[in-house]
Amino acid sequence: MADIFDVLADATRRDLLQALLDKFVASDGDVGELSVGEMVELLAISQPTVSKHLKVLRDSHLVRVREGGQHRYYSLDPAPLEAVEDWLVPFLASHFESEANDGGIAVFAAWSGSGVPGPMRRVAQSLPSGGVAGASIGRAAAGASHQARSVIEGATAGMQQRVLEPLRKVLGR
Repeated sequence: MADIFDVLADATRRDLLQALLDKFVASDGDVGELSVGEMVELLAISQPTVSKHLKVLRDSHLVRVREGGQHRYYSLDPAPLEAVEDWLVPFLASHFESEANDGGIAVFAAWSGSGVPGPMRRVAQSLPSGGVAGASIGRAAAGASHQARSVIEGATAGMQQRVLEPLRKVLGR
């Protein structure tokens, strides 16, 4: 788990992931690819720097790459972030008091796996308590997601012990 935190600790890599997430959200669930050149332009950093950080993200399986002629197109692969989510959710799902968080709507969108359309996000964030509501909903959704995943994993393990293992013994496998 420490490896993924090391990868995410770098601000440039987080900016690259954010750019890919923004592209995915803007593409309405399509792949949401960006070329290296597009990322250089978006982040206003050099191509060698972008390529260096993309290699780290690729090696960590946080991005997918598709070659198209002489260009490489990158898209987000959120699967490795599930380990981070599993670690963070119990902390976020706790009923800690927090101050208003204007990013609450974005946090909810990230936790729920869906994007909140820009106009809706702007309206919600303009409300005096929009951030708090978004953060609260996000925490509740994260907690429910974590609990559901735990129940499913427990049920799967229980079924394997009670059903599959005896069946294997009977079948001699």
